[in-house]
Amino acid sequence: MPEMRRQLAAILAADVVGYSRLMATHEEDTHVRLKQLRSEILDPGVAERHGRIVKNTGDSFLATFDTAREATTCALSLQAAVAVHTSGLPADERISFRMGLNAADIIVEEDDVYGDGVNIAARLQTYAPSGGIVVSGAVAEQLDNDCLDKKFSVNVIDLGDLHLHNIRRPVRVYALHRRMQPARLLGEDPAGSGLRPSIAVLPFRMNLVRPDETYFADGIVDDIVRGLAALKELFVVSRGSALGYGGRSIDVREIGRQLGVRYILYGSAQRTSTTLRITAELSEAETAEVIFSERYDGDLGDLFAVQDRIALSVVRAIAPQVRERELMRAMRKHPANLTAYDLVLQALDLLYRMDYDSFSVARGLLEQAISHDPYYALAYSCIALWYVFRIGEFGSPDPDGDAASGAKYAAEAVDRGGDDAFALAVYGHVQSFLLHDFQKGRTVLERAIDAAPSSAMAWTMASATSGFLGDGALAVRQGEQGVRLSPLDARSFWHEGLLGQAHYVNGDYAQALEWVRSAVSRNDLIRFNQRLLIVTLSALGRREEASEAARRYLQLQPDFRLSTYVKRCPFRGDALDTWLGHLRSAGLAD
Repeated sequence: MPEMRRQLAAILAADVVGYSRLMATHEEDTHVRLKQLRSEILDPGVAERHGRIVKNTGDSFLATFDTAREATTCALSLQAAVAVHTSGLPADERISFRMGLNAADIIVEEDDVYGDGVNIAARLQTYAPSGGIVVSGAVAEQLDNDCLDKKFSVNVIDLGDLHLHNIRRPVRVYALHRRMQPARLLGEDPAGSGLRPSIAVLPFRMNLVRPDETYFADGIVDDIVRGLAALKELFVVSRGSALGYGGRSIDVREIGRQLGVRYILYGSAQRTSTTLRITAELSEAETAEVIFSERYDGDLGDLFAVQDRIALSVVRAIAPQVRERELMRAMRKHPANLTAYDLVLQALDLLYRMDYDSFSVARGLLEQAISHDPYYALAYSCIALWYVFRIGEFGSPDPDGDAASGAKYAAEAVDRGGDDAFALAVYGHVQSFLLHDFQKGRTVLERAIDAAPSSAMAWTMASATSGFLGDGALAVRQGEQGVRLSPLDARSFWHEGLLGQAHYVNGDYAQALEWVRSAVSRNDLIRFNQRLLIVTLSALGRREEASEAARRYLQLQPDFRLSTYVKRCPFRGDALDTWLGHLRSAGLAD
């Protein structure tokens, strides 16, 4: 029997995102495009970095390299090349990959490779986002900053120790993220408005065992943030803005500098079907001094009490002048049913992805939540927001009926939630955007801001209404505060797009273009932002670029017609005429 050949190698495992959906809807095109990617990008790219493709199953491939440096550089270049190659396609037809990298001693045969290290690479890719890369600690140990070529602008984010399926020992995992644009409008309130203690609450994702549990860990933090945001004494940066910092290794000094805050709250959340464990640690960013560190163990039914305890501990530490009853009044009313709570968290995770499949599933989850707890205000607000997106983004077959339904759910949310800022913000936006009752919308949005001065949603929705009415200067001030409170949020495409709208209405088209390009780069499926890009380019006289943007938009929404759109377009007066004129000049038909 021949001796088994073993080799130290770096293994790259790649998988096509949503392959079954692509084949079901665009079978022949997907097959041809994958073959083209293989021949023009993947195979040559692997060979260029001295790698070898050892397995190809159509929707995935496996490659080996002599070093982690070559494997990592190859993965980064492949993802960048695939993104460029597919950028001109409609969003629902684009092919993208998840990639996982591991380094290990493996069994090598002529046509294949085997071993636990290969299995780990295959498991790791399931933790990567679309177009993303995750690597094991074994790979990270072999890398240095020089390996991550500066042209890729990559940050390494520690995701902690993860338990991979059918792998006995936990594996340390790191995500490679392209650096986003520098954060703007960060930190304390604008000069002259008075200083308040500022805090960022990071995702409680340390020691997370299952990737599909991230929505639960994030939901815990969202509830804490909503309570703190309702206090006028604090400046609270949104949880989503700190998503990239949710790993095991926390550098509070650097995070404080990047987000412009004085305090950092972070921790972990784990649950079983009956038990709950949450750890929380508050640090001062400038000195990295730990102000408090606590662990909560108990029944899953204690979750909401634990959230309240954490919020109380934060306020006592950094804003002791706030009385306990004020904080408890500020905390949003908790649901009566844990199942309803979990269903809403799942729905929120899907709602903002803005692809139709996720959007449809979110609606069903929200209805289930209401069936479990008919008095849960957040579930009603989310359904109202669902109707806003259905009309504004996905093209409702019955806009009038959907507007009435959205208004009904938004009103029921306020009835159940009282002065909850999120419920008021959604209700106010529904009045303006869906019903075109701008004065009522403005009044309700003022209530939302008063209820929670650190609510990014309230400030951004107020900016939208001011823009609809043509008050550009006020819209800019409100929009800037919305972005300041959510500077790096995964949902920043919403806040940045509406700040871009504010600058457009205010006549500052260069600033509008800067913000809308940033918003589109975060999520290019948002039709509102694509329309804003068209009108801004038209306003700047960049006609060829505006026409090209209009052509791309029609790939996203082929049935778009100005005569239909104008019936639901929320602008009024000269702002409406200017907006429609710029869409028309770019080539969009009546």
